[in-house]
Amino acid sequence: MSRSTQALAYARPSALTASAGSRLLGLETSGGLTPAGPEAHPQFFDGFLKDPQAAARGLLAVADVAATRYYQRTLRASLDPVVTANGDRLRFESFSGCCGVYARLDVLPEGLDGADTGHGTTNVDVNNPLREALSRLTGSEPLHLRVGPEELAVTTLDGPVVEKKVPLPDRWLRGFAESQVIGAGFDLRAELSAAEALRFLRGLPRPAAGSGARAPLWVVPAGGGLRPTTRPVPGAVCLAGPERLAAFQRVLRHATGLRVYGPAHNDGAPTAAAWELGLPGMRLTLTLSPEPARGFSGEGGVLEALATDAAAADADLISVLLSWEPRVDVAELAAQAGIDAERVRAALVRLGTDGRVGYDAADASYFHRELPYAAGRAERHNPRLVAARALVDEGAVGLGADGTATVRSGERTYLVRETAGGVMGCTCRWWADYRGRRGPCKHALAVRTARRSAATATAGPAAERPLVHATTEATAGETS
Repeated sequence: MSRSTQALAYARPSALTASAGSRLLGLETSGGLTPAGPEAHPQFFDGFLKDPQAAARGLLAVADVAATRYYQRTLRASLDPVVTANGDRLRFESFSGCCGVYARLDVLPEGLDGADTGHGTTNVDVNNPLREALSRLTGSEPLHLRVGPEELAVTTLDGPVVEKKVPLPDRWLRGFAESQVIGAGFDLRAELSAAEALRFLRGLPRPAAGSGARAPLWVVPAGGGLRPTTRPVPGAVCLAGPERLAAFQRVLRHATGLRVYGPAHNDGAPTAAAWELGLPGMRLTLTLSPEPARGFSGEGGVLEALATDAAAADADLISVLLSWEPRVDVAELAAQAGIDAERVRAALVRLGTDGRVGYDAADASYFHRELPYAAGRAERHNPRLVAARALVDEGAVGLGADGTATVRSGERTYLVRETAGGVMGCTCRWWADYRGRRGPCKHALAVRTARRSAATATAGPAAERPLVHATTEATAGETS
């Protein structure tokens, strides 16, 4: 696994302090992007939270996920959450160290009071003393939230006094990309009241000490709640590793309801699902990968968009039109860019590989953010994409006149043919095991790339068009 070190520089540690009859939660920011460009310590908010306890515990839940490996629990993770200011709301996001749980706390306009919300994305410092202080927060006194340094400090800072150096695995970045593709294929599958949500979440089974992996749990709507089932019957939602919803325990007493999102159909194989706990003026969402041992990073949903040069060109155009919108309007972008909606969606998938967009199932729309990481990193280190391009460069792809193709890989030659719906079937083990549920194998990717190159050489650059492979039930996997 490729890994580098990300330096996060903060002006001072984040802290919870007393301040004239209220509490001040000062969340310090690292380097990030704003409409004005890169800033060392951007400020996004300076006002009050309407429900202090719920907000404090929601932030702790996101930090819990960032500090946890739900698979191989003996290993620690230490990644600070990301915050995005979308002009009317704040979004705090994190990924688990094992890359199998994506957490997001949306503090909505109705949860904020007394200040305008800025625009931009950065990391926020959540240190152990702050976690302890937030966990002890009680009472109903006002909580003043400041995201970023004080206005005076913005102009007087001489340099960072706190620096964290954290490992940044490539698969963690790819997880952000894959989760937004998967989320875009979700529908609302169930909605529970606060009472039913508490009953369901408190009744989930917990793994016994020393127990190994077990079959995924499925749940189906029943009355006003959810009923567990061992079979993926029609309408069922997959809940693999229910212990991965543990972060909800922080905020259960503040819950106003529970929404569950998942793919509209399943073929019996485990799928990802998003679990959204409603809070006063906020939403806390945990998106789980199909199995505890599988991270989001190998889902394969972004591979077709990454392999298409036209999607890259469209992404450059669309990126200029984005301005930290809380809801990205695909139709409006299509009109502004002069391209159709399908090409806009392909471009958004491409932008997602650099962490530049996310997807909110509650709003059924993308949102703009700018993760402070090097552009193109996820693309350069995606194992299947790298392997597919190597096969093309080696001349290992042979295109047949009947729509079939052969690919030499190692000592074997594989037959690739297009199946119903435009999915590329292959004689490799990857296709036999997953039938496209985890995205295309490296052989199919190589064939698509070779065919586009051949078409471009014959008819000129205009022959290439974006091709988006919709994998709404994509699951994780690292190689093909």
